[in-house]
Amino acid sequence: MKTNLDNKLVSWDDHIDRKYGKAGTPSREKYEEGFENFKIGVLIQEARKHQNLTQEELALKCGTTKNYISRIENNASDIRLSTLTRIIRDGLGGHLKLSLEL
Repeated sequence: MKTNLDNKLVSWDDHIDRKYGKAGTPSREKYEEGFENFKIGVLIQEARKHQNLTQEELALKCGTTKNYISRIENNASDIRLSTLTRIIRDGLGGHLKLSLEL
């Protein structure tokens, strides 16, 4: 474990290992999945704000509700890939790129 002895700082990786377990463990996998969902919500929120859109305006552009956009941005709702694609394409005018790591 990497620490700074003067102020006892712990690296981010070590902190995550302590709190959620080592990579590959069930608790760590659950944390990482939740974090990915959180990042999607943040990315949508940042893109929406960058385009000066309200949640309601984004919802109207992509055929969903303000409440649903809010739930996505606040990590309170799972999102279907087809809905995510529609929000990005129709609502934000963007393109979704995915990658797969094995």
